[in-house]
Amino acid sequence: MITNSALYLVSTPIGNYDDITLRALNVLKAVDFIICEEYKEARRLLSQYDIEKELFALNEHNEKEAVNDLLLKFIEGKTAALISDCGTPLFSDPGHLLVDVCISQKIKVIPVPGANSLLPALTGSGLDFEKFYYYGWLSPKRDERRTELFRIKNIHEVIVLLDTPYRLKSLMGDVVKVLGPNKPCVVAFQLTMKDERFFRGTTGDISKLAEQKNLKGEFVLMINNR
Repeated sequence: MITNSALYLVSTPIGNYDDITLRALNVLKAVDFIICEEYKEARRLLSQYDIEKELFALNEHNEKEAVNDLLLKFIEGKTAALISDCGTPLFSDPGHLLVDVCISQKIKVIPVPGANSLLPALTGSGLDFEKFYYYGWLSPKRDERRTELFRIKNIHEVIVLLDTPYRLKSLMGDVVKVLGPNKPCVVAFQLTMKDERFFRGTTGDISKLAEQKNLKGEFVLMINNR
């Protein structure tokens, strides 16, 4: 059952198209339109489930301007689903301003849980993650990234980091320089895909492996900094 004048935050697969919930499919089929980051990625996803909907792009380039247009649609009683390119919306993705405005205007915001990279990475890591610190994305600029890592050095928990597929080698190099080569470390690589792997060892081991294999792909980096 879809609620009128509501924004649904719909989680979508991170690689394996089978990892979508029945509820997510029902919502995507029922809403009036779908808000996405990029049209190309959204159309590719929706075509897998034979869903055709009006699409509305919302990204870091147009979010401030787009929010007003979207708000008018909600005031008219329309319903929408917000999706990211993959995974759970709002994690390092646009949409925060839209959610804030909807809440301020008493428009219902309804999360539809599902696929994400964080929990599968942790559960498959073998690390004790009863307590962990999700830092997310570091700066792409090396000096700023190292400054962030120096701050992280003082957090004595399992640390979870994300970055772009091509930056694992340089990230691990900085991790070794700042945190040292002997921290227990796991890389969850290409989660849910055919070539899914978990690389386990020390930070020094993983850094060498990333260099030798020239690893490039979606990853979640977990470091035991206790």
